[in-house]
Amino acid sequence: MKELIDIHVVLATPEDMEFWEDQAEDAADRLNELLHYLYARADEEIDTHQLELMLQHIWETWHQDQYLLDIDEQELYDWVDQLLATWDDEHPDAHTDNH
Repeated sequence: MKELIDIHVVLATPEDMEFWEDQAEDAADRLNELLHYLYARADEEIDTHQLELMLQHIWETWHQDQYLLDIDEQELYDWVDQLLATWDDEHPDAHTDNH
């Protein structure tokens, strides 16, 4: 059901990343890379609420993390893969839609 989520709505802009000051554009690009990678790796039939929570988790975890621009691409991809692999175990209530 992931096609019901428009990934472009959750992408960062440099304005969203003002914490990064002169590096806001690079930080937005890096965060967007993470968001796109999660979206691409998520199962086509993923519960939309669950995917929304994962996207939100990436935002909350990385948007001001001091290592966002220092960590290499492969490590970020590994982090997303780990998130996908462990999400159900670490977030058992994520399947219940509380909207």
